[in-house]
Amino acid sequence: MTRYYLLIPNVEAEWQAKSEEDRNALFAVHEKFAALLAERGHTILRGYGAVLAAPSTAVTVRSSGVTDGPYTETAEHLAGLYVVESEDRDDLADCCRLLATVESAIEIRAAE
Repeated sequence: MTRYYLLIPNVEAEWQAKSEEDRNALFAVHEKFAALLAERGHTILRGYGAVLAAPSTAVTVRSSGVTDGPYTETAEHLAGLYVVESEDRDDLADCCRLLATVESAIEIRAAE
């Protein structure tokens, strides 16, 4: 079984502009996504589905020191992730189409 990381980028300003109703609707799609994965034999590893805090709360550590904020200045940031075990990457990608209806993109990367 291969371990995949599903990375979910977002733009912080767009997230902040969403109403509570819009956020709840988005989270409902994530719940449907989790159920779809289970139905199709993919496993979200326990404790490995997460919404990440805003990049403004990040701390970046480099050999030159520690700074507040994300590691790089970009419009998009990593907003959340899932760690999934699966034997079928193509079917996993097909399941991710559901999330893509409410997220800007889903990047799927296999662990080495």
